[in-house]
Amino acid sequence: MSSPSEQPTPERFPNGPFVRYMAGEGISMTGTWMQGMALGWVMTEVVAREGLQRYEGLLQALPHLASGLVMLALFRPGGAYADRHDKRFILQVCQFAQIGFALVIGQLIAHDALHTWHLIAAAALLGISSSFEMPAAAAIVPELVAKENVAKAISVDRAVFHATRLVGPAAAGYLVTSYGAEWAFYLNAASFVALMIALATLPRRPQGTAEEEQKRQGGAGEGFRHVRQDKPSLAMVALLATNTLFVFPVIIVLLPLYAKNDLHATAKEMGLLMLCSGLGSVSGSLLIMALNVAWRRIAILTGMVLACGALVSLSQATGLIWAGLSLVTLAVGVSTLVGLANTIVQERSPAELRGRVSAVAGLSFFGFLPFAAVIMGWMTDLFKLRNVLLGSSICYAIIGLLVMLTLGSKVTGDEERSSE
Repeated sequence: MSSPSEQPTPERFPNGPFVRYMAGEGISMTGTWMQGMALGWVMTEVVAREGLQRYEGLLQALPHLASGLVMLALFRPGGAYADRHDKRFILQVCQFAQIGFALVIGQLIAHDALHTWHLIAAAALLGISSSFEMPAAAAIVPELVAKENVAKAISVDRAVFHATRLVGPAAAGYLVTSYGAEWAFYLNAASFVALMIALATLPRRPQGTAEEEQKRQGGAGEGFRHVRQDKPSLAMVALLATNTLFVFPVIIVLLPLYAKNDLHATAKEMGLLMLCSGLGSVSGSLLIMALNVAWRRIAILTGMVLACGALVSLSQATGLIWAGLSLVTLAVGVSTLVGLANTIVQERSPAELRGRVSAVAGLSFFGFLPFAAVIMGWMTDLFKLRNVLLGSSICYAIIGLLVMLTLGSKVTGDEERSSE
């Protein structure tokens, strides 16, 4: 038996590389949220200028469809590259591509030359970058900390991701109103520099055993096989897909239409609504950080209940305060469920497969979102947005409940882990 002095010293958390990466990611994501809010608002204005209001729900979703289809086609090589190559370099190349996207769209807005096809084409090109960025970004965080700190690191990463939603959309609302929407794109381009500097300071991934390095050269299908065979991971991917189908289109695609047409909000007020969503997401992320593993199943069920109730509330909201509180509740539920799902998938993923498993988990988002966005946008044009919100709540409750009933105790992976 080893003496206490021979036991390995636990790694200090958070360590330097992780802190630097989170700082760069926080600045970059603030810019990304600024651009996202401005992009949705600009799209509503372009559609109105071109006289296409009859199809505004569908057109609001088309950029997401274009980006999603490209990512769907490229997610396999994206995951394989993340496992085989230097994730730092992959992410830096992707930042360059996104800087170009932001500057081009900003210039088109500044010269009043932006059309709907520009946004659709740019989204498709950006999808190429995102196909490689998403699995690399998801897989690099666990590499920066010791194995026992992976869950904490992912929780902090999600908290930073959502905390930037408290600043980005509100800042974008101010910029759009005071200086023009193009400045949200220019500042987003500048924000990527912080992440590129942080990436340059990170150490290379430690070399694994010969067997692990050999597995990194395997095909993308190994990620699918792992998820299919590991029931807790499969359960989490199913729940992520359910959120993508019925909740994320509301938050990502339809919120600008809801704010402008149903609540008659200004750009600043739209930014405040997105801030409310960010506040709820941060609260959910902090909850996950303090959550005991034994409570994960209850937390997931609670998140589903909160999300369903919030969608119903949004369908009935008549003012900004009511809608804002509903968005806070929706975001708490969704961020709790999605955060726990991603944590469980990453915890159970072998290091040499993490990029490909991350790509599979990401597929449950970008693989379904473009089609869900188009369908919900089309349904909004036909049946009005408030009715679509109510229908989404009902569908989400039914399918989410079926997933929980069929997978039962496997939803957190506690039993499988104890038997290993």
